[in-house]
Amino acid sequence: MHCQCIHEFGQPLAAQERPDMTPEGAEVVLRVTAAGVCHSDLHVREGGFDLGHGRRMSYEERGVKLPLVVGHETTGQVVAAGPDAGEIDPDTHYVVYPWCGCGSCPACKDGNEQLCVTPGFLGVHRDGGYATQIRVPHPKYLFEIGDLDPTFAAPLACSGLTTYSALKKVEPTLKSHRTVLIGGGGLGLMCLQLIKALGGQAPVVVDIDPTKRAAAIEAGAAASVDPADKDAIAQIHAACDGAPMAAIDFVGAPATSELGFDVLGKGGTLIMVGLFGGATPWALPLIPMKSVSVRGSYTGSLSEFDELMTLVRTGALSPIPTRTWPLTQAQEVMDLLEDGKIIGRALLINDAEATG
Repeated sequence: MHCQCIHEFGQPLAAQERPDMTPEGAEVVLRVTAAGVCHSDLHVREGGFDLGHGRRMSYEERGVKLPLVVGHETTGQVVAAGPDAGEIDPDTHYVVYPWCGCGSCPACKDGNEQLCVTPGFLGVHRDGGYATQIRVPHPKYLFEIGDLDPTFAAPLACSGLTTYSALKKVEPTLKSHRTVLIGGGGLGLMCLQLIKALGGQAPVVVDIDPTKRAAAIEAGAAASVDPADKDAIAQIHAACDGAPMAAIDFVGAPATSELGFDVLGKGGTLIMVGLFGGATPWALPLIPMKSVSVRGSYTGSLSEFDELMTLVRTGALSPIPTRTWPLTQAQEVMDLLEDGKIIGRALLINDAEATG
């Protein structure tokens, strides 16, 4: 099998040839048909996150071993299954839920494997989808995609699930108020489509990139705002017919979180999703004075992914823009994403004609 691996944190990916995988126990090996390229992959490649105030979270210190195949948005077809996996149809196409937990900690027992204290996430703690094969620890993480295009289905495992879980946290306000989406990349565009699928009001999208703002308008946003404008908050309030009750920050930088906090009306909720890095800039007295809630949202649970896939199969979710590249160009695609040159989602493929 061919794979694109991290051999050293902070260094480019390198190609590697390995023996084909042999599953054990309940494991299932898939032939990868599409692998989404996510900003989280950039953080894994760099080895961690900026926590602000001179602090840094290190993947190495948290036990991530190299070499590692990154990629957590994966579709594929079964190559082989372990003796305890049960009967699995090799002709069925699956999308993989990658946020696998230990199964025994309190979070896992509550059905929140994505919050596991000793996780085994695919593409982070275990080899992921930037390869011709991927090993999935149990069939419960496989979801049939039916006649969905793999390049549409693969991003559902992260950008789809992450935005769906974030929206669930502000669901009561979706139909009564416009939601503010900070960041118009793959997550922002996916969230916009999900809001429409859930029957919510068209959101307001905030992004510094005029190309991404234009893409948001084309996708159905009520308005798009440049956060660098001096009257950005006034523009957002005008587009929302007042101060919004929910903002979702898909960037996670000090400036974007400050905007998300400042734009909210009293009693509003800021959902933090992005992992860009840094420290919070909010004035602490305003949290109780405005009675706002600041809540984190990290990917989503297995049950939420099941809900999302049920929604997707109804045909209610429109695709976001995608481009495909050969697996061998994984490093170049990650660089394009880092430079902000990807609209929608970039995917690596093995058996289809690339468009990138």
